Amino acid sequence: MRRKKRIVVLTSYILAGFIALGGLAYSYHLKAEEYKLQLENDYQRAFNELVIGVSELDTSLQKSLYAASPSLLGSVCTEVYGKAQAAQYALGELPFSSDEFQNTSGFITKVGDYAYMLTKKASSGNTISEDEQKNLIKLSQTATLLADNLNQLMSDVNNNGVSIGRMEALSSTAAKIGSDATSNILKDSFTVMEEEFPETPTLIYDGPFSTHIEGMTPKLLEGKEEITAEEALKRAAAFLGTKSGIIKSSGERGGSLPAYMFYANDDGGTISFEITKRGGIVSGAFNSRLVKSSVITQKDAVRIATRFLREKGYDNMRQSYQYADGNTLTVNYAYMKDGVICYTDLIKVSVALDNGRIVGFEGQGYIMNHTDRTIPAVKIDENKARQKVSPLLKVLTHEMAIIPTSGKNEIFCHEFKCENGDGSRYIVYINAETGNEEKILILLESDNGTLTI
Repeated sequence: MRRKKRIVVLTSYILAGFIALGGLAYSYHLKAEEYKLQLENDYQRAFNELVIGVSELDTSLQKSLYAASPSLLGSVCTEVYGKAQAAQYALGELPFSSDEFQNTSGFITKVGDYAYMLTKKASSGNTISEDEQKNLIKLSQTATLLADNLNQLMSDVNNNGVSIGRMEALSSTAAKIGSDATSNILKDSFTVMEEEFPETPTLIYDGPFSTHIEGMTPKLLEGKEEITAEEALKRAAAFLGTKSGIIKSSGERGGSLPAYMFYANDDGGTISFEITKRGGIVSGAFNSRLVKSSVITQKDAVRIATRFLREKGYDNMRQSYQYADGNTLTVNYAYMKDGVICYTDLIKVSVALDNGRIVGFEGQGYIMNHTDRTIPAVKIDENKARQKVSPLLKVLTHEMAIIPTSGKNEIFCHEFKCENGDGSRYIVYINAETGNEEKILILLESDNGTLTI
């Protein structure tokens, strides 16, 4: 009898346990469903914001076509830039991969950057050129088409009650067997919209998405002959004093700076080399070894890096900034011409602080930009340029400099290193030909070195 009673009690406990587990599982199920619903609502909100953002971008672009004064043009283009930023942010919140919206994303980014360039131009009191007017017309036409397509897609999504999260989760296998046909149809609509995206107009301007950047060729290599892979290997060995017998080929690289690539296991790590096919110049050399200690001072490391550059034939290079990362010091050098520092012609050298060996060399900036340039005439003298600096800053030093723009062009400037009332350091660049204030950088100085942002 007692045994039967114990069995009944045990059975009751087991049943109670199953009920509790079932309740817990159901609770987790409800929470999971609630999370999925919240996530889907976020996707729907992001998609709506993308559609609204592109529609407003279209409206702002249309207004920019008829802005006759620089002040209004600047205001409208600032509006275009803001709408492009909002649309890009909304697009980034959707659960689609970057490849699926590559054309849409690229177009929005280019429109925003182009509008930003026109805003800067208008702030100087300039009106747009005929070519810029034509570009705005083409961009506006493309934006109108994109806005119409997105509005139609949003209407289809809302009318069919389609889950955006479900559309992304659909696999190609599910599509083949006809699962969730409505979602598949709409997902295909997204794909078709991207595939049939109109060609973005060619934009030539001073910005990172200008078409001219794709066709840029390395200035240092102009007129130089192409070398063989065997000759490139010898130059790689000579550059860091590595035995040529241990260097192996790791292929070739194309693009705007075609190069032979090599590697060698030496000096406690793997050294990788890149040698330009034309001219046979080392564009990069890096040692992967772990630098575990600091014995050499940063001052001595700078001397080592400077001597290394001179030995490799890089004359007239001046140290600009340096920064220690762990036990490695990286020194930035810029070319000097007639007392003008050319920040475009940049070389970086990294020194291991345990033994003073060179563990990094980056010369692509120098190869792409260095040429026998003629320094322009100074049209705005130092005194006039100094008056352009904010009265809240105290000028500490002055130099002449050539700085790069986002569109890979060059600006001849007065460089004023300044300090505010709190002791924070800044660099102000005033255009030596126009007097425009071109750029302001913040100097971040610490025990590890100096950086600019």
